[in-house]
Amino acid sequence: MTTSSSERGVSLGMPELPAPDYPDDVRARLEADAREVVARYPDSRSALLPLLHLVQSEEGHVTRTGMRFCADVLGLTTAEVTAVATFYSMYRRRAGGDYQVGVCTNTLCAVMGGDALFESLQEHLGVGNGETTEDGAITLEHIECNAACDYAPVVMINWEFFDNQTPESIRRVVDDLRAGREVTPTRGAPLCTFKETSRILAGFPDEREGAVAGGGSGGPASLAGLKLAKGEAPAARVVHPRDGGPADTAKGPVHDPSPTEHLSSHDAPQETSASDPAHPAGPTAEEGE
Repeated sequence: MTTSSSERGVSLGMPELPAPDYPDDVRARLEADAREVVARYPDSRSALLPLLHLVQSEEGHVTRTGMRFCADVLGLTTAEVTAVATFYSMYRRRAGGDYQVGVCTNTLCAVMGGDALFESLQEHLGVGNGETTEDGAITLEHIECNAACDYAPVVMINWEFFDNQTPESIRRVVDDLRAGREVTPTRGAPLCTFKETSRILAGFPDEREGAVAGGGSGGPASLAGLKLAKGEAPAARVVHPRDGGPADTAKGPVHDPSPTEHLSSHDAPQETSASDPAHPAGPTAEEGE
């Protein structure tokens, strides 16, 4: 005896309808921007990544409509566009907040307190990983690496660096963002919204006053090795003896880095969670607990 799909509790459903198009005025504006982007590449297909940023700047995430637009402009199938949009984590697949707060929980940041930062923000904001606050301001997520290990623990907000954070300092940052107060990254360009950031990543200039002058994200700690290689800085011992014993005078006097040199996160003038007894680094709870 056989049973039907409905009797087995299986719903075959209907095929998903094609994505709706943008309104005429929006499509015309995006097409003009897209032509500018595509013209930069000898092969139009190479423009897919910046075009995905472009449609993300329109709605705050990559929608089915946005992927259809990219496919139409580049002569691709929606399946080809979807394969790329779902591969890279820089593209949101659902609506999020104005500020994407990414806490690094990879090895060094975790050891230096990244887990404590993430757990503190979850409790403070009342959201879990990948979730957005009710006011639409903050989307919280843990990420694998911010490529800034010498400033651990590091948080990135819309891809701008916030170095040497403690649970207390990062809570102040998100509170200021939700209150509409100005927030300045540790280094790099001034902070802007996620949509504005996406347009910049699509290849369009940041026209805010002082934004270009504020660019560049290589801080002193990141550049210390390069300066040593070029002979621009003395061959210094970055970390003092841990046992409190005398310095190795055969290698010269121990260099005492100034706050502006910031040669290592161990010598950072800022407090980190590793130096904050009230917020020791430790394993984070399982998601949802």
